[in-house]
Amino acid sequence: MDKASEGIEPYRAGVLGPPWILGHRGAPREAPENTLASLRRALELGLDGVEYDLQALASGEAVLLHDDTLDRTTDHAGPVGDLTLRELAGVDAGGWFNKRFAGEPLPLLQEALELPVAAGDAAPLHMIEVKDPVLVPEVARQVEEFQGRIAARLASFDRAACAEASALGLAAMLLAERATEDDRRFVRDAGLAAYSVGPGGWPADLFALEWPCERWSWSLDDPDELLWAARGALLGWNTNEPHRALAARALARLAPEDKGSWPVRLSGLEVDPDPRAAGAHGAWSGRWQPVARVRNPFAHPVEVGLALLVRGGAFDVEGLPRRLALAPGEESLVPFGIAGGSWSPGEDPRLLARYTSARGPGRPALELVLDTTLERRRSARLARDARRLSLLVERPGERGATMVLRRRGRELVARVEDAGGLSDVRALVRLGAEVRRGAAGVRVLLPADFDRLPEGIPFSCGFEGRNADGRRVVRRWAGGVPAGIAHGAPGRLFPAASA
Repeated sequence: MDKASEGIEPYRAGVLGPPWILGHRGAPREAPENTLASLRRALELGLDGVEYDLQALASGEAVLLHDDTLDRTTDHAGPVGDLTLRELAGVDAGGWFNKRFAGEPLPLLQEALELPVAAGDAAPLHMIEVKDPVLVPEVARQVEEFQGRIAARLASFDRAACAEASALGLAAMLLAERATEDDRRFVRDAGLAAYSVGPGGWPADLFALEWPCERWSWSLDDPDELLWAARGALLGWNTNEPHRALAARALARLAPEDKGSWPVRLSGLEVDPDPRAAGAHGAWSGRWQPVARVRNPFAHPVEVGLALLVRGGAFDVEGLPRRLALAPGEESLVPFGIAGGSWSPGEDPRLLARYTSARGPGRPALELVLDTTLERRRSARLARDARRLSLLVERPGERGATMVLRRRGRELVARVEDAGGLSDVRALVRLGAEVRRGAAGVRVLLPADFDRLPEGIPFSCGFEGRNADGRRVVRRWAGGVPAGIAHGAPGRLFPAASA
């Protein structure tokens, strides 16, 4: 299984968009996000284009960066808006990710638009998310210069920015966390080209309506959602999981009669909520006996090779690797054991399933890798009464810390109760795909249908603060915070009546 990530290769040339697949901030699992190295890697993997974020420098130029500060993804700190073009040259945007990317610069918009295209390849699609609306005219000017060499969508959560972009002749895309009827009317009245929502953001009733524009999703990584999108639901999406997304598109094309769910399924690995349960491997650890469900979605027999890919932490595995022979439509249950983990939430193990079959009547030989993640996660129920959450102890000897959740109608209130010895704390709450910050507490709205969601919603909380040495430290209840894909899976927040 050492070539598992290359499993889509035999079909890359024959399984092209639409639907279109773009790399979210490039290929952020393989190169530092929003850098030229990351954008190039996304195109090398066979994606149809790239998505990236733009912030404005003090001198007015558009630079690729998601956050409004330099702290998270560079070796500098402070607001990016205080930086001049001359000062930008001294910023290292790659060393934080891996030492082999040390010295990777923060690119300007023009450098991203100049990405080389291989002879004969289609022009890449650029989804350009404008964080600062002041940049819209400059983006329109630069995109116009590259007309014919690229296709572009200017994306923003800001309605005024989208309307301005559309008036300037750009194909504008309104972004939202979840589709609403009000957004549908705005997109129609403003004549926007596209509308894109976050993971799980297309309610069935709204999706069934006629939309006067392209329908997209952003940060689409879940296997079932990718397969739904690949079967023709969406015109395109961006993803942090390019191999999985390309495999979903290949699967939809190669097994067109299959209407089932993602063929490789696992339940999550529940982490003990009691901080005293931390073992030798750390607080984000455990011992589990999961069962994999592996199904053959093809109309012919296949062989399936199963193996576990560990990307972070230390694990012992029993029962894998394994090989299966499956008839058309057959499903097999594969139990195995896994023990270990890490002190901090991070990349979770993956189960890789390599489907292979020989050439047959009217079909080529098959080699396709499908994967699913063994997510370590915690769960909590939200009642009317206050709920105390113990945060993870992520370093040996670290003091305990707690936060308190309270529900007030549709409002969720999370506040720091015991800061664990940190000062200058700022609370963090992730609900769905969004992370919000506050002072000692944060208020966020629950979805209107929260009490009718038996599977709950992604959730985590925590806070940032300064330790005795003045260094910024993050404490958290589960993965998913702060922003970024390297901080593990969020937990699940359930209504009080849910199982």
